[in-house]
Amino acid sequence: MKVFYEVVDMIEEELNAHPFVNTVTYGNIFDVDLNKTTLFPLSHFIVNNATYQGNIWVLNISLLCMGITEGGDNEHYVLNEQMSVINKLFEKLRRGDLHDIPYKLDGNPISIPFKERFENDLIGWETTFNVQVANYMSNE
Repeated sequence: MKVFYEVVDMIEEELNAHPFVNTVTYGNIFDVDLNKTTLFPLSHFIVNNATYQGNIWVLNISLLCMGITEGGDNEHYVLNEQMSVINKLFEKLRRGDLHDIPYKLDGNPISIPFKERFENDLIGWETTFNVQVANYMSNE
């Protein structure tokens, strides 16, 4: 069974492919050096929990997509840019090529904007969502 690895790899690959993402990180956000301005725009995610539901697993994931404001002059730009990162991932999970192999966005996630939550005048979105993954057993 490789459910966890597959989902983490899939999300990392999709986020890295987006033109509005410079760096993708995973795990504890406080382990990331947010003072390095070369990291941004940054997408950071963590798997909060996994729920066994027989023939599927549901992974609950938190995603932070953020950028640096330049004196507050580009807040709308950064928010719009980072929302597009979230949107592309969700559209691929809901009805795109990721949905067919065998991931599915579960429910209707809510993205909450944040500002000045971290150092460097960071602004962005925090989204928590569920991904359903087929539970197939193997000898692994």
